[in-house]
Amino acid sequence: MSKADEPAPHPPKDQLPNVSYCITSPPPWPEAILLGFQHYLVMLGTVVIIPTALVPQMGGGNEEKAKVIQTLLLVAGLNTLLQSLFGTRLPAVIGASYTFVAPTISIMLSGRWSDQDPVSRFKKIMRATQGALIVASTIQIVLGFSGLWRNVTRFLSPLSAVPLVGLAGFGLYEFGFPGVAKCVEIGLPQLIILIVLSQYLVHLIKPGKHIFDRFAVIISVAIVWIYAHILTVGGAYNGKAPKTQASCRTDRSGLINAAPWIRVPYPFQWGAPSFDAGEAFAMMMAAFVALVESTGGFIAVSRYASATYMPPSVLSRGVGWQGIGILLSGIFGTGNGSSVSIENAGLLALTRVGSRRVVQISAGFMIFFSILGKFGAVFASIPAPIVAALYCLFFAYVGSAGLSFLQFCNLNSFRTKFILGFSVFMGFSVAQYFNEYTAINGYGPVHTGGRWFNDIINVPFSSEAFVAGVLAYFLDNTLHKKDSSIRKDRGLHWWDKFRSFKTDTRSDEFYSLPFNLNKYFPSV
Repeated sequence: MSKADEPAPHPPKDQLPNVSYCITSPPPWPEAILLGFQHYLVMLGTVVIIPTALVPQMGGGNEEKAKVIQTLLLVAGLNTLLQSLFGTRLPAVIGASYTFVAPTISIMLSGRWSDQDPVSRFKKIMRATQGALIVASTIQIVLGFSGLWRNVTRFLSPLSAVPLVGLAGFGLYEFGFPGVAKCVEIGLPQLIILIVLSQYLVHLIKPGKHIFDRFAVIISVAIVWIYAHILTVGGAYNGKAPKTQASCRTDRSGLINAAPWIRVPYPFQWGAPSFDAGEAFAMMMAAFVALVESTGGFIAVSRYASATYMPPSVLSRGVGWQGIGILLSGIFGTGNGSSVSIENAGLLALTRVGSRRVVQISAGFMIFFSILGKFGAVFASIPAPIVAALYCLFFAYVGSAGLSFLQFCNLNSFRTKFILGFSVFMGFSVAQYFNEYTAINGYGPVHTGGRWFNDIINVPFSSEAFVAGVLAYFLDNTLHKKDSSIRKDRGLHWWDKFRSFKTDTRSDEFYSLPFNLNKYFPSV
């Protein structure tokens, strides 16, 4: 065969092609509002699942649960606005995070809550989480605004970004199908209908009409929710096990009755925060793990928004604002920190709309529904298996955004194969051990007298993205990298032009601050 007949490889692309609307191009208003509402629906899952798991254990009832969900929504709305205006300026939703659940449970079990009245116990635990979060937020604020994180991420190459971003998505596998299977007759139809609408029907309907791929979530959730409600009303679950009823029924969340019509969540609504050094350190570690996971999240969002790679200074600025987000979580009392919502990053891929305005509109919905409690509670009572079915697709999209950075690397180099394979495998394997051990024994592998010390070790090792990302970063930066050919193997020459803010004009287009603020806060 002559050279001419050989198939050409797919050319690598700085920006993802085929995205309908990139960061700076908003869709028409009616469409933008619907897409914003869809982002709101998708982020609701985590916002509801976390308080549903934690609040009853703290001693709160449905009323407290509704208040916590409203507070989480308000804070998420504010943080999303701050992040898209002053942070990275990416269309990233900043929502609740599972990473902060473990230290919160430790605070709950710390043994210093002896109140007879469950609600006063709930408030005391809440105030302790607030204190821990307020202290923990300083780690992201300092790392972000001092530019320290900029100096760390400068050494991130496309090769070490693959395990980080890949496992930021794939590492959440335990929230996918296991959640669907909790009520398979609702979860599975949701998954199938979502795939059929978004991937198959698109090609049957005449091109140019982007109804099914763009609004697949709203349409499929509506269909399956109505179907689940018919099952509930028809008595399909009468006399079934309480666990099945809680997962499957549409009237079991108890939120709609408990939610107030109108209530504005306000700072320190549970009382003055209380501080405990050990708990603050544990929460600080969780904030650091969330910071690494969010870095992966931001990189995935920038990919799906069809933007160029983020200059390290922009990423650092986003991290600083995310620290302010955790501070707000602590001040308002959400019982949970904030980080980049991975599911919403996946939604960008499904809709192919990476517009900043859409995400700002979704932030508007979050704030609106956090104040009008009853209306917000209606959407918050979507059965969890429906949400888990959405996760199956969205987390997968984020994982594949991570894999897409392999286009810049040399896959025929043994150095690449070692770093890639080992870090991905260990990311899954280490976290699997820690999570399984905790699930079986009720405590992690590190089990000393000091609960906060246990958390400092157990939390990072339970996070797939953290283990894989840190390992890949370490190996990639320590294994003989002096060679110029190795620089090419790592894909670094593709990112050279984004090493500083000024070297590529597109960085200014996507990431420069609004209101001429770049004059006063220049990006380096």
